[in-house]
Amino acid sequence: MASVVFGKDFLKSAKKLPGAQQRKLADLLLTLSQNCYYPTLHTKPLSDVLTGFYSFRITRDWRVVFRFNSVDEIQPLLAGHRKDIYKIIKRKI
Repeated sequence: MASVVFGKDFLKSAKKLPGAQQRKLADLLLTLSQNCYYPTLHTKPLSDVLTGFYSFRITRDWRVVFRFNSVDEIQPLLAGHRKDIYKIIKRKI
C-alpha cells in the first residue's frame, strides 16, 4: 500500500470540486493508495511535456493529475475539470 502525500495546491483544487465529486474523490484516493492501476480509476500515463505524470478519473469530466515520488509514495498534484486541468498543470511545472 502506497502512501499518498497531499500538497497545498491539490488540497485547494479538491476543495473547489462540486460536492459529489469531492465525496467520490475521497474513496478513489483510498483505492489509488491500494492499487494505482485499479480498473475503475482509468489511470493513464501522460505524454509530451507531462511525461512522468499520470491522471485518473473522478467522473467522466473530472480528473486528478498525480506523480510517483518513489515506489511507495504517490503525490496528487491537482484535481479539476478535464478541459482545464492539463493546461493548468503545464503552467505549474
